Amino acid sequence: MANYSVLLVAALIVISLPVLTLFIITPLVRASKGGKVKLEPYECGVPASSLAFDHRFSVRYFLIAVLFIIFDVETVFLFPWAIRFKQLGWFGAIEMAVFLAILLVGYLYAWKRKVLSWV
Repeated sequence: MANYSVLLVAALIVISLPVLTLFIITPLVRASKGGKVKLEPYECGVPASSLAFDHRFSVRYFLIAVLFIIFDVETVFLFPWAIRFKQLGWFGAIEMAVFLAILLVGYLYAWKRKVLSWV
């Protein structure tokens, strides 16, 4: 049983640390609740001219943003491949060609659907 006492103490510490942090320490050190001025959004010292709900963005804006993220993340996979190019040999070259072909098909599909045009 002596071996399990160490495990019990460790479990108590692991469980008590988040509980202490969330429910006891945080209310003591957090900033007090503010009034109307403190709850307003900060816009570089300029008062807000309108509500955020008044400005609607086109869905096209979000599509282009998502496409940018997708293609940007996909290009990150090229760097490790380029570093290990000699060790991968022909298998790595064919694998990357397939990867780039799939990426190109996605790009051509987005271009055909005219997702990349702003207007």
